[in-house]
Amino acid sequence: DIHAVREIVRMQEITSIPQAPPSIEGVINLRGKVNPVMDLRKRFGLRASEETKDSRIVVVDIGEQDVGLIVDAVAEVNRIPSDAIEPPSSVVTTEDSDFISGIAKFEERMIILLDLNKVLSRTDLEFVKKNGEFDSN
Repeated sequence: DIHAVREIVRMQEITSIPQAPPSIEGVINLRGKVNPVMDLRKRFGLRASEETKDSRIVVVDIGEQDVGLIVDAVAEVNRIPSDAIEPPSSVVTTEDSDFISGIAKFEERMIILLDLNKVLSRTDLEFVKKNGEFDSN
């Protein structure tokens, strides 16, 4: 949901946090607020990729907490008609992938739709709530 997106920023230095869950890269300072940053590739069990000029941090509101999500690139924003969205098949989803809210057939492409409120694992969510956004002063 585009309404959950606060902003999209270029990659910047991420400060690591000891004892963070594997998918949490660390924190960034964004306009005086410290926000946790998650690597979506790690969260989704995909192989790591090198940071490129197209890499971005998408800052989203997840559970009343701003969280940065590292993505390979941001290409476009689309309006997808509801009749183009199908629920995910039980064959491709598991308890660990309940963050998939649907599959859209859009302009000859298949697009996986995410439920941002489920992207954070329970461990990630507990960590973010405990070490979440605060003033950097």
